[in-house]
Amino acid sequence: MTSTNEAPDTEIEPPLRAGVIGVGAMGENHARVYGECRGIDLVGITDLDDELAETVARRYGTAAVPLDDLLASCDLVTVAVPTGAHLETVSACFEAGVNVLVEKPIATTAAEGRKLAAMAEEAGLVFGVGHIERFNPAVETLASIVDDLEIIAIEAERLGPPIDRTATDGVVRDLMIHDIDVVHSLFDGDSEVCAAMSTADGQYATATMTCDGAIVTLRASRRTQKKVRKLTVTARECLVEVDYLQQSVLIHRNSYPEYVTVEGRNRHRHESVVERPRVDNGEPLKRELEAFAAAVRESDQPPVTAEDGIAALETVDRIREYIADAEEALIAQ
Repeated sequence: MTSTNEAPDTEIEPPLRAGVIGVGAMGENHARVYGECRGIDLVGITDLDDELAETVARRYGTAAVPLDDLLASCDLVTVAVPTGAHLETVSACFEAGVNVLVEKPIATTAAEGRKLAAMAEEAGLVFGVGHIERFNPAVETLASIVDDLEIIAIEAERLGPPIDRTATDGVVRDLMIHDIDVVHSLFDGDSEVCAAMSTADGQYATATMTCDGAIVTLRASRRTQKKVRKLTVTARECLVEVDYLQQSVLIHRNSYPEYVTVEGRNRHRHESVVERPRVDNGEPLKRELEAFAAAVRESDQPPVTAEDGIAALETVDRIREYIADAEEALIAQ
């Protein structure tokens, strides 16, 4: 006889088994966060550097294993290897029947990205791209605001000093691509690159493009001695300032002129109206991995799809073409 005090039987879903391929700076962060996520077991990691893999595995209480063994034991993996190895590595994951979150950019070329997207679709697997700023709480708050705005212009700055790691992707594909993807996510229409230039051996770049009639100005730098991660939206209704680092949003509303009398004299003044919408705090990477895991559980589209990753890379390629053309023009002068 069953006691009335006993809890009814409930079906508990088994945890998803996760792995990380490539445990450099970003890959190690994925390993750390997978270990913190409920409903996910970090079952292993792999890297071409065996010593690094063993060190990271010990740090996060998991195993360093060969790639084939890892794929045989995983439901999903993060691929955080250098971009040039994305095609080969992600293809191997799909052939093993494993869902993939690949760090941005999706691949070396848009054609490679489309090939990977087709493989995932044919295999019925979830394929997401790690454009982490989509999961920044401030960007999520911005996304809830912009539908009610008539946007005139957007300015994005992603600036900082030189880094202490080898960067093989260049400042446009490594840094500016974050803001390109965020801008794409705010508009329904296509973007068109209008101009782009770079200096400081390609470590400082600017680009201008249009999206649905709005002017978008982008700056990215590894030669700026202050870390800046900001995006500003100019709309007819207001000005919206987003600080990625502070995870904050400020909305500056139109102020109206007012005349007041001070000591018998008329004075003119403006009252500034600043709103601070609520921004839920949280680590963007954890939000990203939890959202990807949820998509895997439901066999659903991830929040950032392969098509999103391809679109961002195509815009990057157009910007780089403009930069190359500008450099050739300068040489010809």
